[in-house]
Amino acid sequence: MKITEDQVAHVAHLARLNIDEKEREVFTKQLDDILLYIDMLNSVDTTDVAPMTHAMEGTETFREDVVRSSLPVDAALANAPDDDGASFKVPKVIE
Repeated sequence: MKITEDQVAHVAHLARLNIDEKEREVFTKQLDDILLYIDMLNSVDTTDVAPMTHAMEGTETFREDVVRSSLPVDAALANAPDDDGASFKVPKVIE
């Protein structure tokens, strides 16, 4: 598939972009190169390739879940601009 300058101008118009003649030529070439690459990818035989979600198979590695003591409430609220003794107080944003 070949992209024409008229198609680029039309898409630019739809996107409300003002592009000059030089930009139109550059974008036409770039989009044409992209479509050529897509055509090349479409021609690759993938019949023996299993579908995958990622390029590399991997396993999720998680750290061990270890229970630790948490920060005391007074220490957590020490730098709070406003609190009610047990939690942060924030300005009301929804009426």
